[in-house]
Amino acid sequence: MALREIRLDGDPILRKKSKEITKINDRIKTLLDDMVETMNEANGVGLAAPQVGILRRAVVIDVGEGVIKLINPEIIEANGAIIDLEGCLSVPNLNGKVERPEKVKVRFMDNNGDMKIIEATDFFARAICHEIDHLDGILYTDKAIEIFSVEEEEEVEVQEEE
Repeated sequence: MALREIRLDGDPILRKKSKEITKINDRIKTLLDDMVETMNEANGVGLAAPQVGILRRAVVIDVGEGVIKLINPEIIEANGAIIDLEGCLSVPNLNGKVERPEKVKVRFMDNNGDMKIIEATDFFARAICHEIDHLDGILYTDKAIEIFSVEEEEEVEVQEEE
């Protein structure tokens, strides 16, 4: 496994649509493992292949319940709506309020090539939607209702506590 460079906003690769993965081989498995290591090193909860410069439809997510690797993920059902804060490893020092589905059902392939369907709610659903957007060249800042610098957000939190 190896750490990969996380591409930052302004890098044109982040705005391109990723290609479907048609064959799961050792390169794809290594990519997924490297993405997990890179995400963990950066203290992230999700990472999409374009964020490490690879235009393939692969994401890794860990919202505290263990890593899940999704190949060619596709939202097949979405319900509800929640507005909450998001950040992104490719957009450092900013957070934004984004509306996302409260619950999603997602079809994907695992790294063995088996088709799976998972249901996710709340933060897990938000993370999946965020990462799938990356596969389509969309950043959360494109959908944000409001964007804050991390410093501004901390100031708002301190004022709310007083």
